[in-house]
Amino acid sequence: MPADAATDAPADTAIQLYSWATPNGFKVSILLEELGLPYQAHPVDIGAGDQFKPAFLEISPNNKIPAIVDPDGPGGRPYSVFESGAILLYLAHKTGAFWPEDPRKLFDMMQWLMFQMGGVGPMLGQAHHFRQYAPEPIDYAINRYTNEAGRLYGVMDKRLSRCRFLAGEDYSLADIATFPWVRSIERQGHTLDAFPNVKRWFGEIDPRPAVQKGLTVLTEFRKEGFDQKAKDLLFGKGQYEKR
Repeated sequence: MPADAATDAPADTAIQLYSWATPNGFKVSILLEELGLPYQAHPVDIGAGDQFKPAFLEISPNNKIPAIVDPDGPGGRPYSVFESGAILLYLAHKTGAFWPEDPRKLFDMMQWLMFQMGGVGPMLGQAHHFRQYAPEPIDYAINRYTNEAGRLYGVMDKRLSRCRFLAGEDYSLADIATFPWVRSIERQGHTLDAFPNVKRWFGEIDPRPAVQKGLTVLTEFRKEGFDQKAKDLLFGKGQYEKR
């Protein structure tokens, strides 16, 4: 269901998505669109410190977006889920979609989803940080994370030379989780042209209607750049205060 229509769904039946327009946030909005589930999206302005508010910490104790509250959780009771990978698995398991019955396909998907969670997200995120946001250039860090991003793209490119999607021949949670990070490849010091199989994969996923709709969710709240308060909350001592 498109994000603009999703806000019309009753709160007692719609999944409540608390997020921001970032790669990790887009993972969940894309999957919600792919599944056609009713949801309401609520902005958590990470530059303003919304992630540290007590109400958000109740559902996301690690103060990171995204998080969801499902009013019809296990046992028919409301249930909250934090961590983007866990949310993807929860929604797939809940609906039965993107949840292969074949154990080999299921664990192929999980392996490549964990590859994104443990490698692609953290390492490409560090490449973003040291190339774009660090208060001063640190050559060692820039080179380390730019090179690691390239290595990970190489792993993906080799895998995608052998199969259509990351987990095999079927579009899966692994692709949904990884795609939003690849959109910023040039900011990570690389280009799609250097990885032809990743480029082919990207070109197949990008036009999907659910992907394009998911990528619009909460973008109207996004600001360009960070002021000093936002930098302190995201990268400085503000993020380490006891709350």
